[in-house]
Amino acid sequence: MTHSPGFLLTVLAFALVIGPLIFLHEMGHYLAGRLFGVKIDAFSIGFGQEVFGFTDKRGTRWKFSWMPLGGYVKFAGDMNAASQPGADWLMLPPEERAKTLQARPVWQRAIVVAAGPIANFIVAIVILGGFALTYGVDATPSVIGIVAPKSAAASAGLKTGDRITSLGGRGVTTFADLAQYTVLRPDERVSVRFERDGQPLSRDVTIGALVQRDAFGNEFRKGLLGIGPVKPVLRPVSLIEAPFAGAKMTGEILRSTLDGLGQILTGRRSVDELGGPLRIAKVSGEQLSLGAPALIWMIAVISINLGFINLLPVPVLDGGHLFFYAIEAIRRRPVPLHVQEWAFRGGLAAMLALMLMVTFNDLGSFGLWKNLTGLIG
Repeated sequence: MTHSPGFLLTVLAFALVIGPLIFLHEMGHYLAGRLFGVKIDAFSIGFGQEVFGFTDKRGTRWKFSWMPLGGYVKFAGDMNAASQPGADWLMLPPEERAKTLQARPVWQRAIVVAAGPIANFIVAIVILGGFALTYGVDATPSVIGIVAPKSAAASAGLKTGDRITSLGGRGVTTFADLAQYTVLRPDERVSVRFERDGQPLSRDVTIGALVQRDAFGNEFRKGLLGIGPVKPVLRPVSLIEAPFAGAKMTGEILRSTLDGLGQILTGRRSVDELGGPLRIAKVSGEQLSLGAPALIWMIAVISINLGFINLLPVPVLDGGHLFFYAIEAIRRRPVPLHVQEWAFRGGLAAMLALMLMVTFNDLGSFGLWKNLTGLIG
C-alpha cells in the first residue's frame, strides 16, 4: 500500500524548500554587490509580472513575482543578458556609471556572481553541521561483520573481519563510504582492496542490484555488496567541529551528485532520473510527511545541487558569467558583446530544452504517461 502526502502538503513543502533557497542564493549576490558599492535596482523572488513588493531607502525594489521558480538580483547597468557594457551603458552619467557592476574590476564581478552558489553551499554546511552536532557522525569502521550468503561479497570471497580499504580505486574508511560508493553502481564490476589478518589483498566484485519501493510507491534501483558492519558507531561532534563535519558531508553529497551525473552522461544511468521542479515538489511533500528533520535534510541536498548547477559553465547561469570573466582576465579585455549575446541565447535555448525534458520526466514520475498509455490501449 502506498501513501500520498496530499496536494496541500506538497505545495507547502515545495514552498518551504524552494522559497528560502532562492532567497538565500540571491541574497549572496545582493550582499556581495553591496560590499563593492554596486547599486541594486531590484531583488525578485520569481520571474514575470510583480505580484507585490516595496522599494527601500536605497532605491532597491524588493518584489515577489507570479512565477516562483527562481529569482534574480538586477544590478544597476544590467542592460543586456550578458551584463556587459554597451552603448547604453556608456550614455549613463558618470556618477551613475560608477555604481554599476560593469564598472567594477573583473575579480569583484566574479565574487558577486559566485556569491550566490557559495551561499547555497554555506546553507548546506550549516544544516548538515547542525545534524552532526545533534546526532553525531557515522564513524562505523569499514570492517565486515556479516556477509550475506550468495551475495556479491560472498561470491568475491570476502569474509567476516576483512577491513575494506578501497572500492574501484576510491579509498574508504567507514561503512558510510562503502554505501555511498556501492548504492550508485548496481551491476558494475569493481576492484575491492581489503586487509585480512594484516595482509593487503584484492578481489574483483560485481556489485549486486536491489530494487526497493518506498512507502510512497517510488522505486529505486541500488547497488548492494551484501555485507554488514561489526557494530554501528556514532561519534559525538563538538560545536567547533560541527562546521567541518558539515563541510565534509557537503563534499560527500556533491561527489555523489557528480558520480550520478557522470553515469548519466556515459549512459550507465537513464536520463529519466533527471528531475525538475515537479519532482522536487513531490519529494518535498513526501519528506515533510516523514517529519521536519527529513525535510531539512532534503533542503541541504537541494541547496548543494542548486549551487553546483549554477556553477556549470553554461551561459545564463552564474557559471557562464564566471567563464566569460575568466576569459576576460586572461585576455585583459572582455569577450566581444555580440559573442556573449549569442552564447547567452544558446544557453537559454539549452536550459529551456533541459526544463522541457525534466518536466517530461517529472510527469512520468507521477504516472501520467503510463496512465495515458492505458487509456489509449
